[in-house]
Amino acid sequence: MKCVTPYEHNQSLLAKMVPSMRYDGKEPFENWQGKARQKLTELLGLPFERCADELSVEYTEEKEKFREIRFRFQSEEGYFVPCHLLVPRGKAEPLPVVICLQGHTTGMHLSLGRSKHADPGEEGSAVGEDQDFAIRAVREGYCALAMEQRNFGECGGTEKGPDCQNSTMTALLIGRTTMGERVWDIQRAIDVLEKHFSMVDAHKIICMGNSGGGTAAFYAGCLEPRISYVMSGSAVCTYEDSIAARHHCTCNYIPGIRRYFEMGDLAGLIAPRYLEIVAGKDDPIFPLSGAKKSYELARSLFRVAGVEDHCRLVAGNGGHRFYADPAWPVMNAFVKENE
Repeated sequence: MKCVTPYEHNQSLLAKMVPSMRYDGKEPFENWQGKARQKLTELLGLPFERCADELSVEYTEEKEKFREIRFRFQSEEGYFVPCHLLVPRGKAEPLPVVICLQGHTTGMHLSLGRSKHADPGEEGSAVGEDQDFAIRAVREGYCALAMEQRNFGECGGTEKGPDCQNSTMTALLIGRTTMGERVWDIQRAIDVLEKHFSMVDAHKIICMGNSGGGTAAFYAGCLEPRISYVMSGSAVCTYEDSIAARHHCTCNYIPGIRRYFEMGDLAGLIAPRYLEIVAGKDDPIFPLSGAKKSYELARSLFRVAGVEDHCRLVAGNGGHRFYADPAWPVMNAFVKENE
C-alpha cells in the first residue's frame, strides 16, 4: 500500500468536500446571499471596531494630467493607511473612482507608475506588465485611489517585496486574517472618499487589482455593496487549482473557508453588481482552467440573480500578470451603460 504524504491526504479531502453553503435553489437567492455574507464576514475575522478616520493630507501636487493628493487615514485604532488620490484634469466632477490594489510587489508606487515608493517619481514612468493601475485609470477618465495594503510597501514590506508571514500568523492567533484586514481598509477608504473628497462619485466605485490585489478586490466586493464593479486579475480560481495546489503566501489563506465555499460560490455575493475576472492563459499559479471553473459557477449564480451578463471573463495571452488592454474596455462599457 502506498503511503501518502499529509499534504496529499489533505488535498484528497479537499477534492471530495462539497462546500456546505453552496446555493442549492431551495431558498430565495437574496436570503442565501445574506447568510453567506455573514459567514464570510465571520471567516475573515470581521468586523473590527470603527474609529475616527483622523484624515491627514500630507501634500497636494499639480501634475500635467492630474492633481495628486497624498493622505493618511486611521482605519482602526492606532493603524493608519497611506493613500494617493489622483484626480484627472479637465473632467467634470464628481467622477467615478477606481480603488487600485497592487499584489505581492514592493507596493502602491507601482500603481502610480513609479519605480520606488520612497521616490516621488514622474507621472507615468515605466512600470512593466500593466502595473500602473492608477495612471491607467486617470488616462481612462477616472479618479484613482492608490492605497497601500497591509504588509506591502510602506505598510510592512521591505525593499525586496512584501512581508506577510509574521503579521498573518499573529493575526490568526487573535482570530483575525490578513485578508480581512485588507478588506476592512478598503471599506474604511470608501468611508473617507464619501466624507472628504467631493470630486469622487460615491455611487460609482470600482475596485481592481491583480494577484493579491485582485484577491482583496474580490473579497471586498463580496462584502461591500458600495463597490459597483470588481475587476479581479490573476486571483479568481478554484482553491483546489490554486492556493491548495502549490506554495502561496500565507495571506491568501482563510481558515475553514473551503468547508463552506469555493471562490465561484462567493462570486454570487457580488451579484447583481458587476464582476470582471481577468486571467492569463499561461498563468502557472492561478491557472486558466481553474479560473474558468470559478467563472462558470459564478455566472450560474449571476444567472439566478437575473444578471448573467454582469459576470465576464477576460483572458490575456501570457502568464501571471494584469492585462490592461483587454480588461479596461469591458469596464468602460459598464460605466458608459450606467451614465
